[in-house]
Amino acid sequence: MTMTRSPLLFLHGVGGGHHAWERQLPYFAGLGYPSHAWDQPGYGESPLVEPYDLGQVSAALKCLVDALGGEPVVLVGHSMGGLVAQEVYVRHPEIVKALVLTFTSPAFAGGDSEFTKQFIAARIDPLDQGQRMLDIARRLMPTMKGSVSDPDGLALAEKIMSGVRPETYRKAVRLLTTFDRRKELGAIRVPALLVAGSDDLTAPPKVMEKMAQKIPGAEYVMLEGCGHLGPMDQPDAFNVALLDFLSRHHL
Repeated sequence: MTMTRSPLLFLHGVGGGHHAWERQLPYFAGLGYPSHAWDQPGYGESPLVEPYDLGQVSAALKCLVDALGGEPVVLVGHSMGGLVAQEVYVRHPEIVKALVLTFTSPAFAGGDSEFTKQFIAARIDPLDQGQRMLDIARRLMPTMKGSVSDPDGLALAEKIMSGVRPETYRKAVRLLTTFDRRKELGAIRVPALLVAGSDDLTAPPKVMEKMAQKIPGAEYVMLEGCGHLGPMDQPDAFNVALLDFLSRHHL
């Protein structure tokens, strides 16, 4: 009897879009997994939502799952996508079959912290100074690759980020700083895989390992030499880790 594969829904990072998953979608679709990658509101052809907050973004994702047939999905979130995946699980747990949280964290140092101010300034000030998204991508993305990095992945990351609309980028950067689901980690009741990169300075492996320890039954994988670009940095290693998780849990 042929096993029915669980649908996979891939969620991109702040400088991303559905094209960030070009090395995952055909691979998993070829193995029989219904595979989809969304454009978060404001990305690609997806319209903005107002207010641009975690509630509205989560509702938009639920609408997408409903449009795909309503079957619970495996959420695979990279960076900001990992935050969105956690938020959706808290708000709409009935649509989540498993969580794969990659190169991400359980909270952002929000509020008026110095880190938050520096984070926003580093990403938005260049726009205020007249730089293009292409300029920001060329400066920022190389700092996020790891020591063992697919050069095509960096080129893809720069291309995708350069196409993000400035208005969307501003809203998404600020959205990140409102996220905090640390208290809900212990209430996660679906299979969970956390994937970190040894060279990731944005979501350090120590942070992700500690996060995994707080989720009941969660699994943790660290990719050596991988940076924050994650599935674009080391697509083959990433795919192996994800497939192993899906197979062992009969997803």
